[in-house]
Parts: sequence; structure tokens; C-alpha cells
Amino acid sequence: MAKISKKRKEALAKFDKTKVYALGEAVEAVKNITYTKFDASFDIDVRLGVDPRKANQMVRGIVTLPHGTGKVTRVLVLCTPDKEDEAKAAGADHVGLDDYVEKIKKGWTDVDVIITMPSVMPKIGALGKILGPRGLMPNPKAGTVTMDIGKAVAEVKAGKIDFKVDKYGIIHSGIGKVNFPSDKLMENVKEIMSTIIKLKPTAAKGTYVKSIYLSSTMSPGVQVDVKSVS
Repeated sequence: MAKISKKRKEALAKFDKTKVYALGEAVEAVKNITYTKFDASFDIDVRLGVDPRKANQMVRGIVTLPHGTGKVTRVLVLCTPDKEDEAKAAGADHVGLDDYVEKIKKGWTDVDVIITMPSVMPKIGALGKILGPRGLMPNPKAGTVTMDIGKAVAEVKAGKIDFKVDKYGIIHSGIGKVNFPSDKLMENVKEIMSTIIKLKPTAAKGTYVKSIYLSSTMSPGVQVDVKSVS
């Protein structure tokens, strides 16, 4: 059995693991049990009553958090020369095409999001084995394959995130930093939950949102009352 650190024991003693907290209380609890010395991420885990193995029950979406994620998102835009100025003006960190395709083939993936154009996708397709496992493959459903390059870059920089239910029926996402004011964290939680609820598959039966947990980097999870997020 893994040994529990002193800090984790202290964190576990500060809240009731068996209690389901109202959203505001849960946010405060997570702040109270975060013991990292660095600026910890504030995360949400949502267990859904879906079977992700069935295509008609897959839940995937995008949401622009009202207060962003607090993370500096490094954006690479792979585009034709006529779109480069638009990408740079919107704040892209890296802009180009063939040179970056070659760099990626050699293993370079030092970015968080890759945005590209439909006409360029044939070149990007060959990078699937490298980008796919890292979650970097551009996807039209995520808004990262588009002709509106400037808008896509601006949205990502402003806090737009892409989420997807995993094989266990859970959506996990970072939605801020623990040092955000509590009211801003609550608004980010409500925004992503509103989007998830709207995406309920018609094929999903029974309880859709089974549980919600909030946590920070390395902290225990705090369960949230589903009714308190609406």
C-alpha cells in the first residue's frame, strides 16, 4: 500500500471525504487543502452516465471559460503564407508550415494547441502518430481546423478548451488556477458544466451527470452537489 505523505494527511483532515459539498463550499475546500509550493491547477472531473464505446454516446465539446485557465497556451499555426500575418496578429506563438512539419517529424511538440486550415490537413495527417497521443492533432470539431485562423487563435488564447469523455465515462479538465478568486472559479465551473449538460446524447439513458469532483494539482478530490452547479 502506498505511503501517504504528511502533507496529504493534513489535507485529508481538513475536509469530510464522505460529504457532498455545495459548489461554493467545494471551491473553498479545494483552496484549503492545496499544499503545493507552485501555482496549482484547479481541475474538474465529471462522471457521466454514458457508454463512450458507442459513437452515439460520445461527449466532446469546446468551451470558452469566462476567466480563462490561467495557463499560458502556446499556439502553433500551420498555414499558407497568406494567413501568416492574421495568425501573428492574433497572438500565435509559432507560425509557418513546411519547416514546422519537418520539426514535428523529428519529434518537436513544444506547444499546447495546433491550429490549421482544411487545405493543409493532408500534410498534417502524416503527423498523426506523433500528434495524436499528445492530444495535439487539429480537429474541426474542436475548432482547430478552420479558415478563420485569427478568431481560432484569439479564442484559444482567451481560455477556450477542448474536452472529451474518456473510456471510463469521465471528463477531466483544468479550468483555472487555485489562486483565482473563488467567484471566478465558480463561474468557470458553471460554464463548463452548462456546456456538458447541453451535449447530453439522446441515446444516454438514466442519470446523465453522476458525480462532479473538484481538485487541485496533487490534492484529494472534493465532491460537488450536482444541483449546486446549475
